[in-house]
Amino acid sequence: MTLTSTQPPTQAAAEAVRRAPRRLARRLWALTEIRWAAVATALFAAGGVTQLAGAPAPIWWTLYLACYVTGGWEPALAGLRALRERTLDVDLLMIVAAIGAAAIGQVFDGALLIVIFATSGALEAFATARTADSVRALLDLAPERATRLDTAGAENVVEVAELRVGDLIRIRPGERVSADAVVVDGASDVDQASITGEALPAAKIVGDEVFAGTLNGTGALTARVHREAGESVIARIVAMVEEASATKARTQLFIEKVEQRYSIGVVAATLLLFTVPLLFGADLQSTLLRAMTFMIVASPCAVVLATMPPLLSAIALAGRHGVLVKSAVVMEQLADTTRVAFDKTGTLTTGALHVVDVHPAPGIDQEELLALAAAVETRSEHPVGAAIVAAARDRGLTLPAAEDFRSTPGRAVAATITGRRIEVGKPALIEDAPDVTHAVTHLRPVVDAAQAVGRTAVVVFDGGAVAGVVVLVDQIRPAAPETVTRLASLTSASPMLLTGDNAGAARRLADAAGINDVHAELLPQDKVDRVRALQANGHRVLLVGDGVNDAPALATADLGIAMGRHGSDLALTTADAVLVRDDLTALPTLIALSRRARRLVTANLCIAAAFITVLVTWDLLGHLPLPLGVAGHEGSTVIVGLNGLRLLADTAWRRASRHSTTTTPTEPTHRSSAR
Repeated sequence: MTLTSTQPPTQAAAEAVRRAPRRLARRLWALTEIRWAAVATALFAAGGVTQLAGAPAPIWWTLYLACYVTGGWEPALAGLRALRERTLDVDLLMIVAAIGAAAIGQVFDGALLIVIFATSGALEAFATARTADSVRALLDLAPERATRLDTAGAENVVEVAELRVGDLIRIRPGERVSADAVVVDGASDVDQASITGEALPAAKIVGDEVFAGTLNGTGALTARVHREAGESVIARIVAMVEEASATKARTQLFIEKVEQRYSIGVVAATLLLFTVPLLFGADLQSTLLRAMTFMIVASPCAVVLATMPPLLSAIALAGRHGVLVKSAVVMEQLADTTRVAFDKTGTLTTGALHVVDVHPAPGIDQEELLALAAAVETRSEHPVGAAIVAAARDRGLTLPAAEDFRSTPGRAVAATITGRRIEVGKPALIEDAPDVTHAVTHLRPVVDAAQAVGRTAVVVFDGGAVAGVVVLVDQIRPAAPETVTRLASLTSASPMLLTGDNAGAARRLADAAGINDVHAELLPQDKVDRVRALQANGHRVLLVGDGVNDAPALATADLGIAMGRHGSDLALTTADAVLVRDDLTALPTLIALSRRARRLVTANLCIAAAFITVLVTWDLLGHLPLPLGVAGHEGSTVIVGLNGLRLLADTAWRRASRHSTTTTPTEPTHRSSAR
């Protein structure tokens, strides 16, 4: 759920102006790299067009060399920094290979290498900056100013950073809570989905805790601060996300894992191939030509393309079917998933309440009871009220006019309808009803049964007497049971449910979805602990969630996937992939597609390695003509590229879907004790 500010427009605008430079600074460096990469690509394309058109060589040589400069300065700088730290990486190898290619007339090959590396580096930089920006933007949920009360009860607007433990703050209707505090006066409903993930606003009365960044409802609250700003729950969530992002092992593609040794080997072999023959009196020009030929045919261009096309094609295919995968690394690592964990509200459920039962007291009609309740709730902004009104309208009921509407935050709403005082409120109010021996005795078991399985029950009163009970529930997504079954088959382990909701609601949802491993009433840190426990047992954990409270666990898990339609901004950015259409069935298909992409990557690497081995051996043991070496190098690149592009076809998605449906487990299911 995306939370929006309810501050007065002038204050919100002022805060946006103050925070804008910080956000801008975090992105400028990434945008600069993207611009240079775009310019390099454009120059490369222009050079290719002019060369094919038969333009004079100086023209397209100039364009290619300009591509070298615009796209190669950043990888060259990174390579020199690595060299200064006594390491050698592929960035520097690519620059040297590109310069060597130009030195022997193969300027096109060098420019192609430059474009590949400049583009990948720019995208990585942008993704890093975007993630850092979204994490820090989470603190925007908590306002920068608070209304503090002095000893005389006078109000003073102060910076949140000035609040100290023991200060009294006033929280007006519609404002965001400025600090973690305990209510000392007033009552209200507070939307704390950003912290706990609960679908419904929580009733807050004297003695209850409210959290910074949560949204106050219609009541006014006075609360005493009991944590300073840097120790608030929302600040700890930010810290957990940043820590998890920093300490999470960097997932790398195959070529990145071997780049250090490969780069050293190629450079050393090139130098030997150049210097040794010279020591024995060989001709300089022919020796240089042979060494440069070796560097070109040994360069990992084909290996890079062997890896990227299958993964990028899989990303494009997934995107056409409603799944945004943020990088080739993510697509590759999805294949390793051994355990899937789900959030509940908004992930396995729709996140919206629906009326499932209407229980009138004896002598009252069902439709009459629902119409009376809906008539009162038309004036309410509570999600329960919206669901009741929607249910009445779906049944085509005519709602009578409501007058003298009153709302008692945390308890009930009431209005006068055709001279009768109708009240809709919490089940606890049933104890105050006068007809204890009749309607209450009849309806109390209904309330108890609903609450036992995590459903929401509201009681309707007519003139103070109990008129009936309306039961609501957050409905499970229709695709959830099928998705759970397919994931259990693919990963050979039953998915897990991690939720901040109560145990009854979690157990009811888990039973409907077919999940055995349930952990309820979890705070964000608790979800992180559960994920780490799975990782400690050797699992590669994929977490699916949608809220701010899921962000630390999304960052901690090996891979995180967010729900796209109602996911919070932080969850969407922290996650490695997004189900844009909230289609859970795409999840097992995505894992199966990743496994097929990995198989193609393996096949391509074998092809690329075979070409490199043959060409290098030829160059070392015989005489490999430069045109033939370039042709072999480019030919291997074309072959592996076309092989990877096979995943662009829609038939690949259908094949992955069938595979994820028919796969049978090959390992025992790992289960933790349910709770």
